[in-house]
Amino acid sequence: MAQATTVKEAIFRWEGLDRKGNRVKGQSQGPSDNFVKQQLRKQGIVPVVVRKQSALFGPRKKKITAGDIAIFLRQMATMMSAGVPLVQSLEIVGRGHENPSVGEMIMGIKAHIEGGNSFAAGLGQFPLYFDDLVVNLVDAGEKSGTLETLLDKVATYKEKTEAIKKKVKKALTYPTAVIIVAFIVTGILLYFVVPQFQDLFQGFGADLPAFTLMVIGLSKFVQAKWWLILAVVGGTGFTLFELNRRSARFRKLKDRVLLKVPVMGDILYKSAVARYARTLSTMFAAGVPLVEAMTPVAKATGNIVFQDAVMIMRDQVSTGQQLQLTMQQSGIFPNMATQMVAIGEESGSLDAMCAKVADFYEAEVDNLVDTLSSLLEPMIMSVLGVLVGGLVVAMYLPIFKLGQAI
Repeated sequence: MAQATTVKEAIFRWEGLDRKGNRVKGQSQGPSDNFVKQQLRKQGIVPVVVRKQSALFGPRKKKITAGDIAIFLRQMATMMSAGVPLVQSLEIVGRGHENPSVGEMIMGIKAHIEGGNSFAAGLGQFPLYFDDLVVNLVDAGEKSGTLETLLDKVATYKEKTEAIKKKVKKALTYPTAVIIVAFIVTGILLYFVVPQFQDLFQGFGADLPAFTLMVIGLSKFVQAKWWLILAVVGGTGFTLFELNRRSARFRKLKDRVLLKVPVMGDILYKSAVARYARTLSTMFAAGVPLVEAMTPVAKATGNIVFQDAVMIMRDQVSTGQQLQLTMQQSGIFPNMATQMVAIGEESGSLDAMCAKVADFYEAEVDNLVDTLSSLLEPMIMSVLGVLVGGLVVAMYLPIFKLGQAI
């Protein structure tokens, strides 16, 4: 529980004396000044001044993104493969990072290592950014003396998984944003523009078309009950958000429904298969036993339906069943992925075969995202045309009829 609050700790600026008596200064992150002083003493620094940095006048902190973590791991893999020592690599990467928050985190990892801890333990101090999978792989690399190789695999894994997440996010964000904008524009037209035409129609002294009357009635409702509409929309959004955060049953239902949505469901399905294969390949190449690897593999799929299935597969594998048989019995994996895993198990190259499966389905996600974008453009134009164009036609229809009567 204590680790989960790391990102909420304060920043302290300090000055002190090192083992040689030289005056040094810097900044550290911690819950209190006493904690920072203890950490400095562990590093052989005698603290002289430890002062909490003002949130008002201090530099504005930037958020640490998953992309930042992927770049950091790639930089470390490059530095280590070039023969640069671990602590010096962290110093170089930390001091030169564009994001101050990432720099502070890296320097915190460096301080942890200088205190006599392992690199994996240093990463474990920031569980929001380094999950169990990354920490376990780095730990395996340190213990086996192949840290450079494992860091390269971890960096590649992070880059691939982040790339596929961005593609899925792009596929979800674009249509959602356009539809929201369309409804906002429609609301503005109903609230501000339609009433102007309504005043004009009152001077006609003639019956209005049914379509126009319907739009005017909708406009009156929006003007009178706009607060109710906002409350319902906001309440629904908040309720769905809380259900997704608190209820595992709701998340499972949501993930199951999303997998059945045309095109979008295919993207989510194939991205889950790609994540499963990529994570399994990385873990197996690192020498992690298959049963132990299945838990982080399940979490990495990003879909509760797949997660539950993989956890059941883990129990079956632990009894001695082959992985490809458990995949067949789960009923959620495509035949191609199952057959490739079977070949990998028979030939002793499961990591390589899983990597090929991941490459294939990542390419499939690429194609599906491009297809979805091309399909959505005419659909979005149709939605905008019906909403906005319908309002325009409804407002000008009485004027057209009046012109015909004259």
